[in-house]
Amino acid sequence: MTIPRLEDLEAVDGARVLVRLDLNVPVAGGEVEDDLRIRAALPTLRWLLERVKVVAACSHLGKANGAPDPAYSLRPVAAALEKLLGRPVRFMPDCLGDDVGTAVAGARDGLLLLENLRFYPGEKANDPAFAGTLAAPFSHYVNDAFGTAHRAHASVVAVPALFPRGKRAAGRLMEAEVAALRRVVERPEQPFVAVVGGAKISTKTAPLEALLAKVATLAIGGGMANTFFLARGLEVGRSLVEPAMAATARDVMARAAARGVNLMLPEDVVVADDLDNPSRVAVTAPDAVPADMMIVDLGPTSRARYAEAVRGARTVFWNGPMGVFEKERFAAGTMAVAHAMAACDGFTVVGGGESVMAVHQAGVASQLSHVSTGGGASLQLVAGNPLPAVQALEVS
Repeated sequence: MTIPRLEDLEAVDGARVLVRLDLNVPVAGGEVEDDLRIRAALPTLRWLLERVKVVAACSHLGKANGAPDPAYSLRPVAAALEKLLGRPVRFMPDCLGDDVGTAVAGARDGLLLLENLRFYPGEKANDPAFAGTLAAPFSHYVNDAFGTAHRAHASVVAVPALFPRGKRAAGRLMEAEVAALRRVVERPEQPFVAVVGGAKISTKTAPLEALLAKVATLAIGGGMANTFFLARGLEVGRSLVEPAMAATARDVMARAAARGVNLMLPEDVVVADDLDNPSRVAVTAPDAVPADMMIVDLGPTSRARYAEAVRGARTVFWNGPMGVFEKERFAAGTMAVAHAMAACDGFTVVGGGESVMAVHQAGVASQLSHVSTGGGASLQLVAGNPLPAVQALEVS
């Protein structure tokens, strides 16, 4: 089935729309530190505000766990949203209750932002009663929170089930995310290159297995490459490694060989004796890592190889940094992949998390085909697993 779009909404004149956004942004000292996810919501909000009577946005924030916590209030987000949107945003100090219903019923037009959904245990529990109360004041529902699409929570699963087709839809961001990632999964143009990094192989086993069936080249970097080195019998010094996942790494290598997939591992690595205040930094082969040092980045030869593979691809999917890129001295491998993505003429997708941060740091985000806002959701979709929030929108 196809995901319903904003244009598929019926009877929007005078509608009261509940829109689920992903406004889970970093907040410190009462100020939003990074407004990327807020800006990603603006196209959907502007489309709705031009056509409907009233829009109420809802979201979670931080690690609120079933009870009100001022540290995780969305009030600072309301101020940032108002500034970016250029119009008033009325903040509601609750997401349920008579005050919300009265505000929605009495509003002539405009935007409300409801308080953190996760102040109620019913949100994470996907509780039907919580969903019914949340949905009650509204005639329509829109989900634009791709970052939570892999969670079976009330606001993205139970709530849309209360709205018939024609009264629920995906927002602009959700629509773009699903289309881009389904293109990677279902009809990638070859050669398809996947670059997978980050700290641990244990968090990416299913995506790796799924990608092996589709890619021409699988390039491994970051801390997870160390586990592949260990699986080959190499010593990696003080490097981050998962000994319990060595058998999985060997299985991935065997499957790649059986399928004729070019599995790329670093040929040279940067090593250091300390992350914060290194006194020794060197480039070495993976089989010559000193016992008192750790692998922190791709070496120059590997950077060139990975960049060449990416530039020559017709489809690229990237998730996970190539090293400790948050330390500028050890960011060269990650930046090399980011710039190669920008130079690629094919369809290029970055799958959330630290990789998104990297392409923004490199200044190349606008040159890529798609930059996903949802790391966990994008990996689940690439792994071939359904997203509960998308399923909830697509049902007849």
